[in-house]
This record gives sequence, C-alpha cells and structure tokens, in this order.
Amino acid sequence: MPDLFPEDLERWHYFESKLFQIFHSFDINEIRTPLLESTELFSRSAGNSSDIVNKELYSFLDRNKESISLRPEGSASIIRAIIQKKQEQEKHKVWYQGPMFRYERPQKGRFRQFHQIGVEYLGFDEGAADHELISMILQTNQSLGISEYTLKINHLGDADAKESFCKSLVKFLEPNANELHAKDKARLGSNPLRILDSKESSTIELLKNAPKYQDFISEESKVFLDGLVSAFKDQCDIQIDQSLVRGLDYYTGIVFETVSKELGSQDAFLGGGRYDNLSNQLGGKDMHSIGFAIGVERIVQLINMDDLSQKIKVGFIVSEEQINKKTYKIANDLRLANNSISLNTFLSNGSIKSQLRKANKSGCSFAVIIGEQESKNNQVIWKDLREKGGQEILSVQELINQYINL
Repeated sequence: MPDLFPEDLERWHYFESKLFQIFHSFDINEIRTPLLESTELFSRSAGNSSDIVNKELYSFLDRNKESISLRPEGSASIIRAIIQKKQEQEKHKVWYQGPMFRYERPQKGRFRQFHQIGVEYLGFDEGAADHELISMILQTNQSLGISEYTLKINHLGDADAKESFCKSLVKFLEPNANELHAKDKARLGSNPLRILDSKESSTIELLKNAPKYQDFISEESKVFLDGLVSAFKDQCDIQIDQSLVRGLDYYTGIVFETVSKELGSQDAFLGGGRYDNLSNQLGGKDMHSIGFAIGVERIVQLINMDDLSQKIKVGFIVSEEQINKKTYKIANDLRLANNSISLNTFLSNGSIKSQLRKANKSGCSFAVIIGEQESKNNQVIWKDLREKGGQEILSVQELINQYINL
C-alpha cells in the first residue's frame, strides 16, 4: 500500500484531467459508493469460487457480528446502489473512482490497495453501447499518448453457452488432471473457466488440444465479435483471444482488456466486459450492463512525462521588512488574475538572495521581487530566471497585466 508524494501525483492529475474531459464529452456522470460493503455482496457477485472471494477479500466482523469487506472492485457496489434506489428499469451512464483492496502477493504493478477509475453503462443491451465503450477506450489511450498496446477481446456467450463449455472443458481435463499445475488443478472442480487464463506452461500446453470456447457460442455472438474487430482494426491492434475470460464470475457476452509490453508480466492496464445477469444475481430486476475499469497505478506508468506541457511557476520574493505589509495583497491579486500559474510565496524570513536560490531550486521560471524601495514606490522587480533572462521594474498594474499574459 504505497504512499503517493507530489512528484508521483503529477502523472495521476494529468491522467485524471484527460479522462474527466472524455467522460464529459460522452455525457457520463460520477457516482460514489462506500469503501465498506456487506461481504455477501462480493460473494454473490464475484462468485464463491473466485480467487477474490476465497483468498483476497479484506473481511472482518463489525460490532453486530456482521461480516463486512473493503471493496475489491467497483461494479458490484454500483449495481447494489441502483437496486436500492429501484432504478433498474432506467438507463445510466456513470463513472467512479477510488481505492480498491485485495489481499494479493505484492509485486510490480500490483498492490493490496490499488486505485481504479471505471465506467458503467447500465440498461443498454448488446450493440451500440459495446461499440461506444471501445471507442472511449481508444480515445483515452490516444489522449494520453499511449500507442503501443493491444486490445484483446472475446465473447463468452450466454449462461447456457458458458455452462456447456465448462462441462466439456472439465470432461477433457479430468483424465489429464495430473498434467495441470497445482493451482489450475484446484480450479477444475470450482471454477474451470479460470483455467483458460492460466499463465503456467504445463497448463497452456495441455489447453492447446482442449475444446474451443468459440464452438459453444451462438453464430450471432460470433458475428457481433467479428463486427467489433472489423470496426476498430484500423484504429488499434485489436485481437480475438479465446483464452480471455476475466477474473470475475459475473461476466457474460463481450469481455476485453488492454495490455502493454512496457508493463512487464502484469501487462493489463484496463479490463471489462458485459454482465447482464449481475443485477438479478444481487436481488434486483434484469438490467443489461457493460463496463470497464482502469488500473491507475499501471496506466500512469505508460504516460510520457516529456510530452507534458510544463506548468509555469513564479516565485514571490519579499524582503523581511515587507512581509507583514501590503505585499501579500499583490500575491492575492496575481492569483485572482491567472490561477493557471503556480505562485510560490515561500513563507519564510530569509534574505532575498536565499529566496532566489529556493525559487531556482523549485523550478520557478520567473520571480516577483519586492524590497523596501519597491514597496515605497508601489513597484516590483520582474526577474526572468531562465538562462540569459533579464529583469525589469514594473508597476503593480503592469505586473498583473504581464502575469495574465504569461
């Protein structure tokens, strides 16, 4: 569970600002849900056989001896909130953000507290909504300058197709169970679909001759999957991956994730899919749903900071004698005139020379200097701190005009 310092959060803020602009352009509104939920919510949504429920939930009993858990993902809480407001029959386009918690083995790109920003389209059946979400993903990557990635996509069919495939997969694997990795062997009786997502070489080799998921889904589902690939193949590297099943039991229909080789073994930085049955599973009415979540810790690693426009920083330097006088009204007026500029007032009693050193060290491009003489004359020194920069004497109004036009 890492701490995030200002230098870390520069990437986060840039990412968030770009993403929020995209959400606005798609007319998506924010929703916020609690970090703590009933443990039953996640056992019913993620599935009792999933790794999340069996191994990764942070759960404990409250004073009423009821089991509650820190949320491991966002979709279940969103659906629970919609059901409680009895709004399953309405259409919703919402986004959420915040920390999630899973008791996993920490490694690069994977933490026990991690952050997600996600989107949920609720009440929209398979079709245009799926295309719009894929389009949103492509716009997000483009806006962040992420070009080297692959969008993997698959179709899980309906509940009957999933059940039929799982039975066939188990029938194929059981005679060869000893060739499976121990972790995958354990999944054979509880969650066979997750075996497709195995990274173990022995399991991967065995699966080469296993039944193919695509043989169990309807022709309509195959046509829809091919149509998605055809629609976006000219805009990104999009590939059908029949082993892609995602880690949550509630997925049906389209599933997808974006991966980048730059992230190493934990290469997925966005994932999602359709979950039309989740509302019903949680006690609500049927509600077509599709969404995705972005792993913030991972995607910010892909942002090229060299391409970011640097914010202008100005140092506000006042001699010790002037600190408690009218000079700080000037600082206030400057911030009101142009709040896109970072004005650092240092708030110290140091000499002008020492404050200039601080301004240079903190990356200021300019400095406003007010000594005793400047204060008497209602003037300031405007100093360019960049290489070969000069300085000039300005009136307060001239300074404000200069500041507005930086």
